[in-house]
Amino acid sequence: MLVPLAGAVAMAVLLGVAAFVIFNRNHDCSSGKLPLRVVATPDIHPALKKIAGNYTKAMHSIDSKCVEVTVAKEAAAKTANALAAGKVPADFWVADSSLLMESMRQTAGGAALPQVEGSIATSPVVLAAAKSAAPKLADTLQPSWGAMIAAANVANVDGPGKKVRVLALDPQKNSAGLAALLAAAGTAKEAKQDKALVGALKELSGQLAPDSTALLASLTVKSSRVPVGVTSEQAIHAHNKKKPEAPVVALYPKEGTLSLDYPVTILAKDPAVLKAAADFKQHLTTESAAKTLRNAGFRGTDGKAGDALSEEDGFPADPPTALEPPDTATVARMVQTWSRLNLGTRLLTLLDVSGTMALPVPGTDMTRMQAINKIATEGLGLFPADSEVGLWTFSTHLDGRDKDWKELVSVGPLSESIDGTLRKQALAKTFSQIQAKPTGDTGLNDTIKAAYAQLTKTFRQDKINTLLILTDGAGNDDPDGGVKNAEILQYLKKTYNPKRPISILLIAFGPEAEKGKRQMDALARATGGEAYIAKDILQVRDFFLQGMERRLCSPNCDG
Repeated sequence: MLVPLAGAVAMAVLLGVAAFVIFNRNHDCSSGKLPLRVVATPDIHPALKKIAGNYTKAMHSIDSKCVEVTVAKEAAAKTANALAAGKVPADFWVADSSLLMESMRQTAGGAALPQVEGSIATSPVVLAAAKSAAPKLADTLQPSWGAMIAAANVANVDGPGKKVRVLALDPQKNSAGLAALLAAAGTAKEAKQDKALVGALKELSGQLAPDSTALLASLTVKSSRVPVGVTSEQAIHAHNKKKPEAPVVALYPKEGTLSLDYPVTILAKDPAVLKAAADFKQHLTTESAAKTLRNAGFRGTDGKAGDALSEEDGFPADPPTALEPPDTATVARMVQTWSRLNLGTRLLTLLDVSGTMALPVPGTDMTRMQAINKIATEGLGLFPADSEVGLWTFSTHLDGRDKDWKELVSVGPLSESIDGTLRKQALAKTFSQIQAKPTGDTGLNDTIKAAYAQLTKTFRQDKINTLLILTDGAGNDDPDGGVKNAEILQYLKKTYNPKRPISILLIAFGPEAEKGKRQMDALARATGGEAYIAKDILQVRDFFLQGMERRLCSPNCDG
């Protein structure tokens, strides 16, 4: 009886030893620990930290060292900038979007960025509104990128923007913000609404939230206009979990959308750490890791949602329609567009006060001067408070015998105080009080030369420098001689510097405008600018937006 029992015991001991040997071979920490530093964007950081903790506890071994994973939290744009500068903050990076990677590759140090190695999760970029306010949008803004553009377009004063305020995320700092602008731009291009897009981008630049948390919190604050924002679906889930008393709902654009795809990039150089990074990357594809990500509100790489994104809470199980991801060139153009549109404005306005400006405008109860003043008020209202604006009037002998121009408001920030009055208010008041000089001729060319010289002397590299001319289109009329048409064109062509561009934007209004169109075009194009004739006061919104559009191509707008 004892012999079989002894044999069984011996067999059990041998099997135990074998199991112990096998376990230690795969979980051998005899040579210590192998640190693996992971950096991840704030939204996916909590889930990755949990996955990394479980991975470390499981004692994954590389070359007799157990891998110990730590996960740091950092905005993807900050990590990308560090990498482009040659600084490697970690061994393993999880960004929030491949779009960010593509935009960073266009920067000075972008070529040094390593290639991504697949995605671990997705989250669609959507519109968002407070749950309590969403019903109010039914008749004002149907969820779409086109509607968002219309509501945000600064020139569409009678559009849905009267009832809706669109909030955005800075596309240079936030991938969801970049994805939203790319989706909106694609929609605008198909609909041939380029000017509307420019107007929307200009408005959104002043409605930026620092991150999704701040944006979503602001949606629940009562306002005269319903606030609508742009963020990721996962950010909405996280907000509602943290603040169930102030829920936000996702609004899925009818055109489809782009998604954050959380790409993995291995940054390690050490051979052992490279093995550890590869092993951890493989672990992120396991069902247990995928479940942790789904529980945090992320979708799988196939777009499927987990239990955390329930239909009861407004999250569909199937992903929204996916838009075609933009190529690298398109991403680069959008980043450049945003950057250039958001350069500050430095604008000197020249206002015609010659005698013809007192003439009535046929079919209206306004004089040319009143019409031009209304145009100026409409146009200048499009510029943000940090814009630098000034005003000169021009005619003949306007400021003494030898000067055809007079400075009424110096160039400076609209928000700056002048003798106790904000410059913006001073400009509005001045425009409303200006009268035409009954006996005055035009004196346009002398004024342009003086003003262009002034802007050249005081050029600001961080601003878009523009000379705006508002006239009735009578051209240059100076009985005393002064600068001739050919002379002013020669001066502008000689003085214009494409590296320090100062463009002329000329807007004419009145029945005589067409007569001078050829010279107007020549003046503007000598500086990479544009000349327009307004048939209707409201056209000025489009003219100013077209002028803003030229920022995107300047100084090569005409090839």
